[in-house]
Amino acid sequence: MRFSLTRKRFRDLTEQEVLALAISSEEDDARIYRGYAARLREEYPDSAAVFDGMAAEEDTHRQRLIDLHILRFGDTIPLIRREHVSGFYARRPVWLVENLGLERIRSEAAAMEQDAEAFYLAAAARTSDAATRKLLGDLAASEASHQSTAADLAAQHLDPDTAQGEETRAHRQFILTWVQPGLAGLMDGSVSTLAPIFATAFATQDTWTTFLVGLAASVGAGISMGFTEAASDDGELSGRGSPLKRGFASGIMTTLGGLGHALPYLISDFWTATVIAIIVVFVELWAIAWIQNRYMQTPFIRAALQVVVGGALVFAAGVLIGSG
Repeated sequence: MRFSLTRKRFRDLTEQEVLALAISSEEDDARIYRGYAARLREEYPDSAAVFDGMAAEEDTHRQRLIDLHILRFGDTIPLIRREHVSGFYARRPVWLVENLGLERIRSEAAAMEQDAEAFYLAAAARTSDAATRKLLGDLAASEASHQSTAADLAAQHLDPDTAQGEETRAHRQFILTWVQPGLAGLMDGSVSTLAPIFATAFATQDTWTTFLVGLAASVGAGISMGFTEAASDDGELSGRGSPLKRGFASGIMTTLGGLGHALPYLISDFWTATVIAIIVVFVELWAIAWIQNRYMQTPFIRAALQVVVGGALVFAAGVLIGSG
């Protein structure tokens, strides 16, 4: 609450402050577009050229706003940014978006243009100066048309074959960097921890002990799988992407795969916990089969048989060992 009280409300801004806010927003958006272009340039040079063109458009808007500010208020532009205005739209950090893939970056850029259009319309409605109102209205119309501008730039730099090739590479990279290591981790965590968890459960019938064993097995397997994945391939020759990303994907999914059927043993009643854990195992195995079918093009029946049969064998081994 204290943070919001330190911000100015949009309706309390002077016309000079509105212009200053517009200038800083255009500067920020141009930087964001250039950041996207830099991120994409190596793998998707044609899409990078599109964002370079959009950044140049933002530079043109900024210069028009600066020229108007000099004409009306002089050379000194107040320092006011989006984060200084209560309720004003905020941009997600570039690092948060740029790692989510080509299509997400494109959709984020479209959302940026919609936010900017809404801002200029609101700003134009608040000014009484004819020249300022005209410029803000023109910029609102320009932001509204930026999607077609982006489409024109895309048509200039991205022919259908190039666009399709970029989409294919982006999908393949997503599979290699995130899905494949994550799936391997989920399979290892779900299946390899079945035997120790259920062996402990049936040997001791102590839910707390079973939970501790499951927690240790899951975390230990996650750490091991994460480091193994990260150290096994630096991604330079294989094209599988960042070893750090692959290590996190594999390690986290391994841990989650094991914790899924360990957490029910926080329930004190042994049979209630065990029945829930078995249901969770069933869901985990079918989720693995679905992921294999969805992303790895493995026929669903074959994937289900492989995973369910393998999981059932490991589960049975754990129960037999624990009961013995």
